[in-house]
Amino acid sequence: MPGLPWPHPNLSPPHGGIPCCGRPGPWALLRETVIILWLLLSSASLPPTWGQTKIPLETVKLWADTFGRDLYNTVTKYSGSLLLQKKYKDVESSLKIQEVDGLELVRKFSEDMENMLRRKVEAVKSLVEAAEEADLRHEFNASLVFNYYNSVLVNERDEKGNYVELGAELVLEPNAHFSNLRVNTSVSSVQLPTNVYNKDPDILNGVYMSEALNPVFVENFQRDPTLTWQYFGSSTGFFRIYPGIKWTPDENGVIAFDCRNRGWYIQAATSPKDIVILVDVSGSMKGLRMTIAKHTIATILDTLGENDFVNIIAYNDYVHYIEPCFRGILVQADRDNREHFKQLVDELMVKGVGVVNPALSEAFQILQQFQEARQGSLCNQAIMLITDGAVEDYEPVLEKFNWPDRKVRVFTYLIGREVTFADRMKWIACNNKGYYTQISTLADAQENVMEYLHVLSRPMVINHDHDIIWTEAYMDSKLFTSQTQSLMLLTTVAMPVFSKKNETRSHGILLGVVGSDVTLRELMKLAPRYKLGVHGYAFLNTNNGYILSHPDLRPLYREGKKLKPKPNYNSVDLSEVEWEDQAETLRTAMINGETGSLTMDVKVPLDNGVRSWKRVLFLTNDYFFTDISDTPFSLGVVLSRGHGEYILVGNTSVEEGLHDLLHPDLSLASDWIYCVTDIDPDHRKLSQLEAMVLFLTGKDPDLECDEELVREVLLDAVVTAPMEAYWTALALNGSDESEPEVDMAFLGTRAGLLRGSLFVGSERVSDRKFLTPEDEASVFTMDHFPLWYRQASERPPGSFVFNLNWAQGPESQGEPLAVTASTAVVVTVDEKTAVAAAVGVQMKLGGLQRRFWAATRQCDAAAGTCPESCADSDLDCFVIDNNGFILISERAPETGRFLGEVDGALLSQLLSMGVFSRVTMYDYQAMCRPQSHHHSGTQPLGSPLTAFLTATRWLLHQLCLFLLEWCAWGSWHERGAEAKAVFHHSHKHKKQDVLQPCDTEYPVFVYREAVREANGIIECGTCQKRTRRTAAAPRTPRPPSPCSCCLCVPVSAGTQPPSDGCSATHPERSPTAVGASPAVGLSPRPGPSQPWASRPCLWTLLTEREMNTTQVTSQDPPGGPA
Repeated sequence: MPGLPWPHPNLSPPHGGIPCCGRPGPWALLRETVIILWLLLSSASLPPTWGQTKIPLETVKLWADTFGRDLYNTVTKYSGSLLLQKKYKDVESSLKIQEVDGLELVRKFSEDMENMLRRKVEAVKSLVEAAEEADLRHEFNASLVFNYYNSVLVNERDEKGNYVELGAELVLEPNAHFSNLRVNTSVSSVQLPTNVYNKDPDILNGVYMSEALNPVFVENFQRDPTLTWQYFGSSTGFFRIYPGIKWTPDENGVIAFDCRNRGWYIQAATSPKDIVILVDVSGSMKGLRMTIAKHTIATILDTLGENDFVNIIAYNDYVHYIEPCFRGILVQADRDNREHFKQLVDELMVKGVGVVNPALSEAFQILQQFQEARQGSLCNQAIMLITDGAVEDYEPVLEKFNWPDRKVRVFTYLIGREVTFADRMKWIACNNKGYYTQISTLADAQENVMEYLHVLSRPMVINHDHDIIWTEAYMDSKLFTSQTQSLMLLTTVAMPVFSKKNETRSHGILLGVVGSDVTLRELMKLAPRYKLGVHGYAFLNTNNGYILSHPDLRPLYREGKKLKPKPNYNSVDLSEVEWEDQAETLRTAMINGETGSLTMDVKVPLDNGVRSWKRVLFLTNDYFFTDISDTPFSLGVVLSRGHGEYILVGNTSVEEGLHDLLHPDLSLASDWIYCVTDIDPDHRKLSQLEAMVLFLTGKDPDLECDEELVREVLLDAVVTAPMEAYWTALALNGSDESEPEVDMAFLGTRAGLLRGSLFVGSERVSDRKFLTPEDEASVFTMDHFPLWYRQASERPPGSFVFNLNWAQGPESQGEPLAVTASTAVVVTVDEKTAVAAAVGVQMKLGGLQRRFWAATRQCDAAAGTCPESCADSDLDCFVIDNNGFILISERAPETGRFLGEVDGALLSQLLSMGVFSRVTMYDYQAMCRPQSHHHSGTQPLGSPLTAFLTATRWLLHQLCLFLLEWCAWGSWHERGAEAKAVFHHSHKHKKQDVLQPCDTEYPVFVYREAVREANGIIECGTCQKRTRRTAAAPRTPRPPSPCSCCLCVPVSAGTQPPSDGCSATHPERSPTAVGASPAVGLSPRPGPSQPWASRPCLWTLLTEREMNTTQVTSQDPPGGPA
């Protein structure tokens, strides 16, 4: 821009552009913050030249020049960015930059995780041995009287003050290792569901026998202090858990938890299985019988897991699949498909006469085809027949498809109290290696359905196959009160326990299942965050493609003031998070347990919070992956190209580092592991900083610390120490100001070190949550670096990134509180550049606005007096960022809003002029309020009048939606900026007022260089807007060079095709995955091609409106993420 002093005149380009090479001046650096000045003039009908005469373009440039220089001087002064850069420059000669070997890193992490998980398996094996040995020595006693710690009754007293029966005193103390729950680590306690009698002889004998596990629980915990919950779930229904805990009933006084329904129990008790459920929907099943049948099906579905495959066929006069899209196949019994089947089962209606033979034939054929094609579970196969009886002759069908080998077991469930057909149903089950049961009430379903699991487990029991199983990620209800989301996600290792008595060995008696929980948070600590760089991360997935741990996994959603788990939180596929993997190369390799690497251009969404995802970073990531031996898990490590591939290594003396480490303004990332403090009870009260000091001073030789990370912290403490004195001097010099515009300065280093200094009293800070654990986006966590650090690292050194800070919390209306500005500090050694730190300030939003309004009161000297300014009522002035969000506006409610919401026609014009490019993003974990629709093949037919009214109502609904969307988003909405939502089929029949999982497509707008100067007129009905734009960058694009910020490649985006009635919930599974099959016929996730855009340049734009126009506002796009 004109009028700015350039430190290197010989490098000054024409027209005030920034120099391509060499060291840019201070204002040149600020221009790379990509703040765009907009001047919008509103007036009555005037000649076209009015705006150009009244407000010359040079005046607009002067405003931007003045505001930019003033802003740059302020943020540079208060942040101390130049001083910090100099301090790192001073020690540059003693530093080394090491290149990270991604494959070696992922192998090291995998080995560490394998060793940790092996210790969990060893603990579970010792419990299995102890339980089987205890059962072998125990003789059943029908009259046994035995008192034990009942988890519900412990510490309960009667009206006389005496402990109730089975409620003896159990000393419970809060324990940080167990999420601060009150526990007793010297003994276990026993929980029983409400429907299990606590003095039943089978229960008493089982509890008495399992007392032998108490010393093993304690010994395991002492040997491996990282162990969490250990437990034994009995086949009779009791649940022994260590450490002992008080169990609280629900609000109705009911204990609904039954260990036999848990995924870890079911998976350990049986092998993977293919199941076809046949349900009778003939007229005789009406009323209570159909209700019981539906409940029975739902109970069977609850016993299935992601390694099982299932389909449901309803029959009467004819055979029909309750989901027509799954005709002739089996689908994976993941949570989505199970919930989908339940919804369809609820809609079943009875009619006609029951003819079961065609349905049986269909079921046998499906199972036979899958077995021959080596698809499905490749293990057990079974048919579940649910009916109130039949009079047909089944033998021809059984002889044709199942005899004499009887490879398919048939389980029969007789519904109702009638016993006329009991013998026939029992004959079918017994002659096909199945089990017969009669279910006459809803309460009978649970216990009777569970019997089939014991039958399927008999081969394992007889052969004593102690298979080790690992579950998918799930949430422990006891940990759900924790504020840290990652603490709630667990996986369980479990093994079955068999009877070894000679008299029962041939019967194959399953005693129960033992298991232990592994918090995924603890597992991911073995992939230290500091080794992965600013944008790097590690993630885990199962051999079915489901995510175990990933920084972008969002298992919770907010409903009102409460956080709730999403219905499909533990069945999020890798392709739904790493959706740029269009060919599923990464997914397939990790499912197959391969070791390797690949590179992908990715778009990383930011602002995951109050204002939804509307900003994006363009990165090139290197993916490294390998399996974790003896588990069904694979580990992936992601490193971003450029500075993400390098680690800065330095050294300093312990004495000097300790002195600077103890400054009061210094803190460390609380989630990072500098020293191990969660094993020894004496260390748990220590903060990471306190533990590090004890380690460095040698006062606690038992402390284990990460010496590499400790060295980095010491170096950063020494280099950044002068910042405290610098900030303190500024605060003292500025104490006379009535209202300082800068609240605080802060910095962070790649070692997780944070420093901060206040320039105002703590009560006057605009955003008090900033840099506190309450605002996770602003601090170092296990999942990511702070947002201000990540954004600054992708900008040229010395340039600042500006962000609005928003009020958080459900009661907040989302008002902007303050503005943060941050810049990166880099170190270059041997032509390798690494980000050493980021530094910034938090400013009052009002102060930033006052600076801007003051700048707009100036005018060019040649123009004489200023005819107009932004203070005039007929002018609208904005400052927007490079994603089109308004930083400054005369109208406070517009601050922080997207420009397209305020003036959609203007954004449409800017898109056509090439100022912004539209980038399509996808969110496969969104929660939406769905539109009402129904596609099920089981929907009953109505009268022609009903169909006509339904169609009319639908048309009116669509018309209203169209008008609403058009008005809300302006003309640019017509250009494809709408957000499309595709609802998961497992939830499409629920009530409309309930948020449901959905797939969303939404636009993000990125500023980019197109043309330097342009004029245009926007037609708005009877009004027109004249636009004019001039660039503050060079007129001609520069060739690629290391210091160029103006090279830009056009961004393209695909669109997600609309889903049809048979769209998949998950992409197609790999045929070589354990328990997976491609025969489900599911299609891969759609997504756009992967664009890459370099940094945009700063532009100054002038827009004139020739007539008054109506301001258009809108909400978020319909169907967008909730």
